[in-house]
Amino acid sequence: MPAPRMRTTPLPGIGVQYDLTTREHRHLSVVAHRDGTRTVNMYHADDPDACAHSMHLTAPETASLIDALTPEHHSPSVLHTTDLGLVAERLEVSAVSLWNGRVLGDTRIRTDTGASVVAVLRRSGAVPSPTPDFRLAGGDTLIVIGTREGVEAAATILGQE
Repeated sequence: MPAPRMRTTPLPGIGVQYDLTTREHRHLSVVAHRDGTRTVNMYHADDPDACAHSMHLTAPETASLIDALTPEHHSPSVLHTTDLGLVAERLEVSAVSLWNGRVLGDTRIRTDTGASVVAVLRRSGAVPSPTPDFRLAGGDTLIVIGTREGVEAAATILGQE
């Protein structure tokens, strides 16, 4: 049974789109808007590009759905907005990214956005607190923490091709 495939696409000025293709080859996407709302889109089975249904959820509705989908023992604070106004997000480095093969310091994420890359997730494992000389690779997922604006600016930087 093949594993589900997830693709993350930064949407500058909007948020982040998460596309999921299930083991049954069904396509659904979630757009995480900057204001905390979400849009859930489900696509036709015979045409994965044709949207069959779209539903916009408020931030409280989104939180309720997350509670329903997340096991009780799972920490709700993982990649979640805090009372301090900080946000943590997963941002992917694509294979065609300008940053593929370059060092983290070249991105100037911390300097230009105030957001911090606190870890890099790679197939070989997690790299906590990567240094500026850490070499990025396509497929890396960066865990970035900062203000909503800072994290969005970091997503814009990482989305450069």
